[in-house]
Amino acid sequence: MIALRLAEIAHCVGGELVLAADHTRETVVDGPVETDSREIVSGGIFVAKPGEETDGHRFVGAAYSNGAVLALVERRVDTPVSQIIVPDAVAALAALAREVVARVRAAGTLRIVGITGSNGKTSTKNFIARILSASAETVAPIASYNNEVGAPHTMLRITHDTQFLVCEFGASAAGEIAFLAGLVEPDVVVELMVGLAHAGGFGSIEATARAKAELITAASASGVAVLNVDDPRVWAMREQAQARGMTVIGFGQGENAHVRAAEIEVSASGTTCNVHTDDGVYALRLRVLGAHHVYNALAAITATAALGVSYADAVTVLETIDIAERWRMQPLGNDDVRIINDAYNASPDSMAAALRTLAQISSSTERTVAVLGAMSELGENAGEEHDRIGLLAVRLNIKRIVVVGSDARRLFLSAIGEGSWDGEAVFFPDAEEAFTYLRSELRAGDRVLVKSSNSAGLRMLGDRLGELFT
Repeated sequence: MIALRLAEIAHCVGGELVLAADHTRETVVDGPVETDSREIVSGGIFVAKPGEETDGHRFVGAAYSNGAVLALVERRVDTPVSQIIVPDAVAALAALAREVVARVRAAGTLRIVGITGSNGKTSTKNFIARILSASAETVAPIASYNNEVGAPHTMLRITHDTQFLVCEFGASAAGEIAFLAGLVEPDVVVELMVGLAHAGGFGSIEATARAKAELITAASASGVAVLNVDDPRVWAMREQAQARGMTVIGFGQGENAHVRAAEIEVSASGTTCNVHTDDGVYALRLRVLGAHHVYNALAAITATAALGVSYADAVTVLETIDIAERWRMQPLGNDDVRIINDAYNASPDSMAAALRTLAQISSSTERTVAVLGAMSELGENAGEEHDRIGLLAVRLNIKRIVVVGSDARRLFLSAIGEGSWDGEAVFFPDAEEAFTYLRSELRAGDRVLVKSSNSAGLRMLGDRLGELFT
C-alpha cells in the first residue's frame, strides 16, 4: 500500500485509533493489506474480517506475530498492535481502497479498467493485464478476486508507479457492482456477456443484465465502454453509456463490431482467427483452448487499444499466453490421455462452450469423455439448465458422460433420456468414486473434459487425473 499516516487511515475509514506503545498518530505505514493472517509480512496491515466459519479477530495476535503493525478491527483486541476500531471491517477496507486509488490518481497517470460479465471475467482480466504489463507497471487481481473483499484488496496493491489497474467485478445481488466499481470510477469498462450465472441470486436474466449495467453507471463519464455486439443485452447498454457521454466500442463477430473476429478455427493446439480492425486485419493464434476465448481476446484487444496499445502489440502478447488461468481449460495429462481441467466455475453458457470445444478438438479416432458436476447459483432454472446440458452432451456425440454429485443428477438422467442408456452415461455420488472409475476406464486416445462449478469440487479430480497420466 502507499505510505499513509495512522491518523490519515483512521480518518478515511471513520474509525477510532488505538495506538501501540511505540506508535504515534504520525507513524507512517506502507505494508500490504491482508485479510488472512498467514499472508501478513513485516509492516503489514491486517483486516480482522468476521467470517461464516471463523472470526478474523481471533487471528490478530497471529498477524502481529507475523509482523503486522496495524489491525482494522470491529472491537478492541488484547494485542500490542495499533488498532483502528470501525463498525464494519469490510466497509473500512473499501473506504481505504477508495482513498488510496484517489490519491494515486491525483498524483500520477493511473488508468483503470473494469471488467464484468456472466462468463469470461478472469480470463479477460488476465489477457488485459498481460498486454498492459508488457509496457508499464500494472496491478490486476489474483485469481478471481472480484467481490467485496477481493476487489478492494487488489486496489490497495497499487503504488505511485502503477500506470494501470485492472479490476474484475463479480456480483450475486443488485448494487454490488455499482458499489465496487464506484470506489474507482474506471476509465475503460468491459461488458462481456449476460448469462444465467448467478441467476438464482438476481432472480432473472433481465435482473442480471441490470446488475451488469451498473458498471456503466459507475464508470467515468469521459470513459470508454467496450461492449459485446453479439449479446443483445450487452449491446443495449450502449444507449446508457452514450447518454452519459461515454465512447462506445463494440467487439464480436457481428458486422457492426469495431474489432471483429472472422475465420475462426479450433484445434487441439488452440484457436486461430483473423481480427478485423480500423487499422487492418491481424492474424491471431491463441494457444488457449476454446473458441469462446476469442471473445475474451477481442475484449482485451479492444480495451487495451482504448488505452493506447496498438492492435499489433496486443495480438503479439496474446499469442504468448498458453493458459488463461489455472483450472480454466487447463491442459493436463499426456499425448495418450489428454485432460482439460475447467472445473473452477460453470454456468450453462460456459458448460456448453467447454463441451463444444471438447467435440471440436477431438478427431474421429479419439474418444471424448466429459466429467461433469453441478452448475451452482441457478435458482429455479437449475433443473432445466442441467437437462439442457445433458441433451447437448449427447447431441455432440460425447462418447462417455461421467456425472458426479447429487446436484448434477438431472444432467445424468437427461443424457439417459436422450439415448445414452447403454453405459455411455454413468453417475457417481462423489469425486472419489468417479476417480476410481476413471482410473480404470480411461485409455490411450481419450480426450477428457472435467467441468463443474467450484462448489462441486471437481478441480482436484481434474488435477488427480492429470497427475495420473503425466
